Amino acid sequence: MSTGAVLVVNAVVVVGALTALWGVSVAIRDASIVDIAWGASFVVVAWVTRFTADGDAARQNLLVALTTIWGLRLAVYLARRNLGHGEDPRYVSMRRRGGESWWWVSLFKVFWLQGALAWVVSLPVQLGQVPDEEGAFVALAVVGTAVWALGLGFEAIGDHQLARFKADPANEGRIMDRGLWRYTRHPNYFGDACVWWGLGIIAASTPLGAVGLVGPALMTYLLVDVSGKALLERRMGRTRPGYADYVARTSGFLPRPPRPEVDR
Repeated sequence: MSTGAVLVVNAVVVVGALTALWGVSVAIRDASIVDIAWGASFVVVAWVTRFTADGDAARQNLLVALTTIWGLRLAVYLARRNLGHGEDPRYVSMRRRGGESWWWVSLFKVFWLQGALAWVVSLPVQLGQVPDEEGAFVALAVVGTAVWALGLGFEAIGDHQLARFKADPANEGRIMDRGLWRYTRHPNYFGDACVWWGLGIIAASTPLGAVGLVGPALMTYLLVDVSGKALLERRMGRTRPGYADYVARTSGFLPRPPRPEVDR
C-alpha cells in the first residue's frame, strides 16, 4: 500500500473510532472519556499501519511495540484515575459554555480535533513503517529506544508518585514537590515528549520517516504551550496557595536541581 493510502486509511479509522466514542459520550453525558482514548488511538494507528504498510519489518515491529506499551499504559492509567468520578471539570466548563448545542459541537471541538492531533503526532509511527530500506536503523533504533525509555520512565514514575501523593488525605491542598516533581513541575509531560522524540528518532532512519519528526514537535508544543503545562499552571496558580514559590524554585519542563537560593 502506498504512503498516501496508509495515511488515508489511518485517518478514516481514527475518525470512525472517535465518532463512535462521541456517540457514547452523548449517551452518558461525559466528554472526558476522550482522554482515555488518546493513548489507545496511537496504538490503533500503529497496528493498522503495521498490517497495511510493506516496510522494513524490524523497524515496523519496534515502532509498534514501543507505541503499544506507551499507549496502553497511558490509557489504563487514565481509565483507573477517571472512570467513576464524573466528567472532568475542564469538560464540565466547556459543556456549560456550549449550552444546548454542546452535544454536537463536542464532536468537532473535542473528538475530531483530538483525532486530527493524534493523526499528526503519530506521523513517525506511520511514515516510519512505510519504507522498506534499513537506512541507519540500528544506530538510530538504539538512540531512539533509549530516549523513549527515559520518557516512559519519567511519565510512569511521575504519574505513580502523584497518585500516591493525592491518595494521602494529609496532602489535601498541598503542592506536589517530591520525587521527580522536585526537578520538574511536569515530569509526566516531559516524559511524554521524550517518548515521541524517541519514536521520531527511530523513524528518522529513512528520509520519509524523518518527515514524521513534525509529530513530536507538535506534541511538545501542545504539552508546553497549549493543553498541557500552560493550561494546568494557569489553573494551579489560581487555586493553590504556594504554587508561585514552587514555580520559582522548580524547572518548568526540563529536569534540573531546584534553584538553591530558594530551595527549602
